[in-house]
Amino acid sequence: MLILAVEDEKALLQTIAGVLADEGYQVDRADRGDDGLLLAERGIYDLLVLDIMMPGMDGLSLVRTLRTKGIMTPVLFLTAKDSVESRVEGLDAGADDYLVKPFAAEELTARVRALLRRQGKQNTEGELAYGPLSLKINEYDGFVDDEPMKLTTKEYELLKYFLQNREQILTRQQIFDRVWGIDSEANYGVVDLYVHYLRKKLGAYEGFIRTIRNVGYILKKEKNDV
Repeated sequence: MLILAVEDEKALLQTIAGVLADEGYQVDRADRGDDGLLLAERGIYDLLVLDIMMPGMDGLSLVRTLRTKGIMTPVLFLTAKDSVESRVEGLDAGADDYLVKPFAAEELTARVRALLRRQGKQNTEGELAYGPLSLKINEYDGFVDDEPMKLTTKEYELLKYFLQNREQILTRQQIFDRVWGIDSEANYGVVDLYVHYLRKKLGAYEGFIRTIRNVGYILKKEKNDV
């Protein structure tokens, strides 16, 4: 799972990132709201962990901007404000949960897990499944009708991203940024190449990965598919 943490207190930001990394999550960081918005707008994150009071742009404005643009990445607000009015304002802005500072690391990770489960991004068995396709996190491989696909690292990451966002259109840029990384020196053509590789390994189900012309791809089965 890829999480973006945005917090202007650098020591706290480092602590949050460390706690989440210890739980196995990948974490990108920003210490200003406007920088966080630029990263969040890429639409590649599974969860945003945001402070409310930040320089550049406050967390409420950041979330409202994302929601206006149709980016529905779940948001966990972190704030020192614990009044009912503040909580209501945060939730009304588009946040999914609210955690008051100071907080225990265990509560942070529990809320993160709950939000990811709610979005279908994570389950207790460490498996993602869609029709005959499944991906077992612990085995680092994908399966078609329970037969191993013998995926390479990038093929595995690509299939995982598709399964996490099944039936959602993903742009080439989103796929590239998520699987290869924002700072990668490769070009977007590598996305099409690896989609081709992955389709071959899906065999009879290669049609599950559909091309959206001039945009990207979507993982979606036909209504009459198992």
